[in-house]
Amino acid sequence: MGITGRRNQEIYDLVGIGFGPSNLSLAIALEEHGASAPEHPVTSRFFERQPEFGWHRNMLLPSTTMQISFLKDLATFRNPMSRFSFVSYLHASNRLVQFVNNQDFYPTRQEFHQYLEWAAAGLGDQVTYSAEVTSIRPLAGDGERTPDLLEIEVRSGDGRTETVTARNVAVSTGLVPRLPQGVTSGERVWHSSEFLSRFHAQAPDDLKHVAVVGAGQSAAEITRFLHDELPHAQVSAVIPSYGYSVADDTPFANQVFDPGAVDEYYFGTSQAQEAFWRYHRNTNYAVVDSDVIRALYQRAYDEQVRGSRRLHFRNLARVDAVEALGSAARLVLRSLLDDRTEELAVDAVVFATGYDGLDPARLLGDFDRHFQRDAAGMHRMERDYRLVPASGLTCGVYLQGGTEHSHGLSSSLLSNIAVRSGEIADSIVLRRTERELDRTRPVGAPSAV
Repeated sequence: MGITGRRNQEIYDLVGIGFGPSNLSLAIALEEHGASAPEHPVTSRFFERQPEFGWHRNMLLPSTTMQISFLKDLATFRNPMSRFSFVSYLHASNRLVQFVNNQDFYPTRQEFHQYLEWAAAGLGDQVTYSAEVTSIRPLAGDGERTPDLLEIEVRSGDGRTETVTARNVAVSTGLVPRLPQGVTSGERVWHSSEFLSRFHAQAPDDLKHVAVVGAGQSAAEITRFLHDELPHAQVSAVIPSYGYSVADDTPFANQVFDPGAVDEYYFGTSQAQEAFWRYHRNTNYAVVDSDVIRALYQRAYDEQVRGSRRLHFRNLARVDAVEALGSAARLVLRSLLDDRTEELAVDAVVFATGYDGLDPARLLGDFDRHFQRDAAGMHRMERDYRLVPASGLTCGVYLQGGTEHSHGLSSSLLSNIAVRSGEIADSIVLRRTERELDRTRPVGAPSAV
């Protein structure tokens, strides 16, 4: 499916912006709705900036595992009989028996990525790659704005443009890598989102001293990887806390990721919502799986026993400044313990400092003023992940991300991906049905609720 450089006359029920796991899961939900109602399927089309499907490719480190069960895939929690489940993928790959024999709930990240690629290939006719949505606006017609239709302008990699029309859009453009203020990535200064590409572009012998900044899972995994892959190198972990904190993955704590927890958060009081964050941040933010923590500590202890140390933990430290120096970099570290500074010369530094969430205003532009915000300036959200309009718009803008303030800390994570996509698909179908009923209802009859 390519970009034609002209207006597409078809009116889609949904245009998906981005084709990562979230919108891939939504495409599956819509596909399965169409299978159950073939006489009136939902029409959809997806656009993805990348030239092919990919999800955190630069963090597919050897032997790293998913932090969620294989059952929390693209479809199972919504439809256990889906042909797009992880179990179906294993069966198609002739590995189901071997996976069961492995007796592990958590597949490797590499295998889960292969599963996502397999599912995306099964819906390849619905997505256009190397295509970036540049604007969304209400459809102009007869001098007025048509409130139930949207124009979506798309630019391809070769510069051609296409304008498509839809009743709804689902925005899933992913997260934006976050670097400390004043820091820019380059040949020797990397963000974790580009780690493997940057690492493999270097000659290993040129990396004699490397540093990793951060306290979360990615930081710890990269530190372990560098220590293993560069046996000649000094590896410094710059950690703002006093060592790594363990992720709470115990059963009661994990209930915060249950689909039902979204309702508890969305309809809860402000005190209840605050309690969610206060007591459950350690399930997902700036925490590390215990096996990774133990592996790093064991490496450091073994070096201490041998009297030859390569792995250094600079705890309670932050980066005050970074200076790129050709084939090296200089860090200025400040101790949070005594406020002293230390300079550290490295051949590369990796900032595993997280991501900024989805901000729909970046994409919506002037159209953003048509949607309500709360007292804190955040977008108001319906329970079905739809922006609340400030005017008479009846078209829908759904968010797959950037909804933590309204739906809770797990609302945009993989744990809820199947159920969330099903809820959005149900909303699109329900609102289409109500619209069609209103269109055929006699004048003066009450509208559909």
